[in-house]
Amino acid sequence: MAVPSVPANAATDLEQAMFEFVDAYNQAWEAAAGEHDLSTAHACVLGRVETRRSMGELAEELRCDASNITQIVVRLEARDLVRREPHPEDRRSRQIVRTPGGDDLYGAFEDSFGFPRSAAANLTDDERETLVALLHKAMRG
Repeated sequence: MAVPSVPANAATDLEQAMFEFVDAYNQAWEAAAGEHDLSTAHACVLGRVETRRSMGELAEELRCDASNITQIVVRLEARDLVRREPHPEDRRSRQIVRTPGGDDLYGAFEDSFGFPRSAAANLTDDERETLVALLHKAMRG
């Protein structure tokens, strides 16, 4: 995954800081995925199938074409990290579920993706609470 660079013409200090944070987050995600021989997309899908998901649900959640999800799932299946199972209520539909090996690998990935924890450690408890509240407020638009 290409990591965007911070635009030279960021309008405000806030915009600049947001771009820098997103860049650092993406770079840390990519590095953690690479440690486990995963692409960033593979790590993302592997994380999303902690609970059963259909291919269509994954494509919608990740805002991508279903054919991309199919390719990712095929590669994860080849490593025995996920499997396709019939939907319990609709046998015509298949769902993706992590295997025990997928659970183990994703757990190791999460352990190695320390960016959110290390960034939060730079803040006091009150600052973390304030940041959480402000991020939620900003996302509500």
